Amino acid sequence: MRKVRIAELKSRLSEHLRAVKRGETIAIFERDSPIARITPLESQRSVLEIRPRSTRSRSLADVALPAPLKLKTDVLVLLAQERGER
Repeated sequence: MRKVRIAELKSRLSEHLRAVKRGETIAIFERDSPIARITPLESQRSVLEIRPRSTRSRSLADVALPAPLKLKTDVLVLLAQERGER
């Protein structure tokens, strides 16, 4: 098992991840205390994949707008008052 301090892990992360892909396990140390372990996955099936439902790209025009709010106060008046104070 390879032992690596946090600073070295941060500076050479890609190299260490390639070693994990090859099957190595890396122990992460903070000063002289072990705090974590990076191990290779046992199988690719254990990886969670989230894929979009559709590959069709949606434009902003396709998104439905919410119904307008029914307020007794005019929002533009409130916004003008707030901005006028600054």
